[in-house]
Amino acid sequence: MLLSTATTFAQQTITGTVKTAEGKPVANATVQIKGSKTYAVADSTGRFSITSAKEPPYILRISSVGYKQLEAVVTNTQASPLFTLIHDNRLTEVVITSRRRSETAQDVPIPISVVGGAQAADAGAFNVNRLKELVPTVQLYSSNPRNTTLNIRGLGSTFGLTNDGIDPGVGFYVDGVYYARPAATTLDFIDIEQIEVLRGPQGTLFGKNTTAGAFNITTKGPSFKSGASAELSYGNFGFIQAKASVTGPLSRKLAGRISFSGTQRDGVIYNTASQKYINDLNNLGVRGQLLFTPTDKIKITLAGDASQQRPEGYAQVVAGIVPTKRAAYRQFRQIIADLNYKLPSENAFDRLVDHNTTWRSGNKLGGVSLNIDAKIGEGTLTSTTAWRYWNWDPSNDRDFTGLAVLSLSQATSKHKQWTQELRYAGNVSKNVSGVIGAFAISQDLLTDPFHVEESGNAQWRFSQDDTTSLWKTPGLFDGYGIKTYSRLKTFGGAVFAQADWAITDKLHLLPGIRYNYDKKEVDYNRQTYGGLQTTDPKLVALKNKVYSNQAFNTNVDESNFSGQLTLAYKASKHLNAFATYSTSYKPIGVNLGGLPTSGGKVMTELARINPEYVKHAEVGIKTSPTENITANLTFHHTDIKDYQTQVQTAEVGVNRGYLANAEKVRVLGVELDANARLSDYVNIYTAVAYTDGKYVSFKNAPVPLEETGSPSAFKDISGGRLPGISKWAGSLGGELTSKTGSLFGQSGRFFLGADAYYRSEFSSSPSPSAYLNIDGYALLNARLGFKAYEGFTIFVWGRNILDKNYYEQLLPAAGNAGHYAAVLGDQRTYGITLRYSL
Repeated sequence: MLLSTATTFAQQTITGTVKTAEGKPVANATVQIKGSKTYAVADSTGRFSITSAKEPPYILRISSVGYKQLEAVVTNTQASPLFTLIHDNRLTEVVITSRRRSETAQDVPIPISVVGGAQAADAGAFNVNRLKELVPTVQLYSSNPRNTTLNIRGLGSTFGLTNDGIDPGVGFYVDGVYYARPAATTLDFIDIEQIEVLRGPQGTLFGKNTTAGAFNITTKGPSFKSGASAELSYGNFGFIQAKASVTGPLSRKLAGRISFSGTQRDGVIYNTASQKYINDLNNLGVRGQLLFTPTDKIKITLAGDASQQRPEGYAQVVAGIVPTKRAAYRQFRQIIADLNYKLPSENAFDRLVDHNTTWRSGNKLGGVSLNIDAKIGEGTLTSTTAWRYWNWDPSNDRDFTGLAVLSLSQATSKHKQWTQELRYAGNVSKNVSGVIGAFAISQDLLTDPFHVEESGNAQWRFSQDDTTSLWKTPGLFDGYGIKTYSRLKTFGGAVFAQADWAITDKLHLLPGIRYNYDKKEVDYNRQTYGGLQTTDPKLVALKNKVYSNQAFNTNVDESNFSGQLTLAYKASKHLNAFATYSTSYKPIGVNLGGLPTSGGKVMTELARINPEYVKHAEVGIKTSPTENITANLTFHHTDIKDYQTQVQTAEVGVNRGYLANAEKVRVLGVELDANARLSDYVNIYTAVAYTDGKYVSFKNAPVPLEETGSPSAFKDISGGRLPGISKWAGSLGGELTSKTGSLFGQSGRFFLGADAYYRSEFSSSPSPSAYLNIDGYALLNARLGFKAYEGFTIFVWGRNILDKNYYEQLLPAAGNAGHYAAVLGDQRTYGITLRYSL
């Protein structure tokens, strides 16, 4: 609204009225002079008075919950203006880019969950592990950054301990750049705009072929309008988190943005040996971007980032002791009694350890990327070039005790990747649009300079498998270990395309196809060292039972076709239905964690495992019964041939497990997502997932922990359930907002938000176990605060406010002596957050 120009100015009071389009007064509407703290609140008749201490022209910002915000230029303080607010209690349309064009999530025939950066920040979801509480179809298990499993619907990567020789099944993308290492998922988000979680195989739209889904993360980009934001959080356990971002123009066609995130927290587990708290947080990250727009049709973005974690963390706590099938003298309780040792506690939630090896998780990731978007014809040509690195510097106490069983367990590694994607997305004709592209990735992963595992003076008692006194030979295993030198070089190339053919205005057919080429070269050499130097064949044989030399070279060279076909029918603006059938492949895997032995011989036939072949079908409906409600339902069914799984063995020399193929796996389920704006002041959202996963056929699986020592080390577990999958998982959240309010001289609104997350019990063992199962649990998070109409936000928050004790993962100790450890969920945390934006 433009008012007539005034020729003179003196401080005056502006009196006006705020009404609806129907002429009804808008009580409690807030009227603020933009850029100042001066504001007024309309009375029950919609009238307001505000004193201006500023010479016109200036802008009045008029807002009220349930209405579109209005800004009006004031040039005459003598007028008595009438402002009209348009009612708007509809849900905000969520715009996504997963199909390489901007469109609303409800129109896309793909099951997709979208979490805005603001929603994630308010909920305290500053990494993927916390984000999973908002998206129940996502599972993340991490015993340290390298050993991280990111799954969707229970599929994606191996459960338990990671093997570097296979590809992830869930793609992780940041601003179009594929991150190959799962360790990236443990880092803090930096300046996130939006997170899109796509469920099901993705290969005809994204660069890297993924068999279970994809995370498509978009960060906030550079702006030609200057802006800045800062956030500071304090909490219990010494929690401090700081975030900052600055953006603005550097010239007429060049803009920049730089963002920072840092998180620190004291330890939450007490080590009685070192007499200090461990499992702290120590994360830093920075991201910089430059945006160049030489013309209105070309956009060039150069981005660089670097993040690091340096905690004394990821220690696991002994959670239980299982009787095995081994002889009585080989049971864990008898072993530690013979060594005059006692655990500091057998209750994991006492959060006590006595580990004698330092836990270290030095995790560094970063890289640079160049993205070019050029509008050509009826579409956009995109080129994304990127280089990334990962440096991993760990130390673990893999026996989980204060005994010197495994004195060292360090898999120091360096990884580099180069990726190039070229893609064109646009309209082919009036009725046909689509995407066509090519993708290439080159990776180089090598030990730095070697992986090392080393025994201590208690190793003999844990490895002892007969009653001969030779096991007690002084110094036999002291300092006895292995050094592994390995290098994995890979190249992956692909061309892909997907079309969207509008057969009618309502009926669309979406075919897609992909051609993959994968090449892997492995050089693996493991050598023993240390221990008692002896030529006695009996003593040498004992040492070889613990560690042995292994070496192999293998090459993989394969190609395949995959694709998908979707039929979508948009019956009306309120109903969109779709059905999809797709196939996908995960490349051949190679074992880089050591091979098991049989009859004293290394099983080199397991050096490589078959590729996964995925057949997937799903049917879904997306509905918008009203403008303020959405409800989506999806049924999915996935069959996998030669499922790649990581399995635990009783051999110490394979303490990170090894890869194997399960002949056939099946996962099916139903998912419901809904959002509703119940009134001008109440929003709720919910998601519920039922997932059932099982081994249809796995005839040669390793036995579970409690069956270690059975006549056979292998077992037919066909029909058993897959690990890491809760049959039921769900989230429920919402926010209640006041009509208006004032705090510290700022006008705005008070809010109360809460999020609840539940998952039913699940197996934490690759082979179903009677012991390694995690009980279901529910978590409640909440926040209460104030958000000013301009700039300022403050709120107090609590996570796991009911202080629920729960496990995230259970892991057998190396050697399967009978004890197992837990990755513990965080106890109750609380704090305060202050945020300011310009």
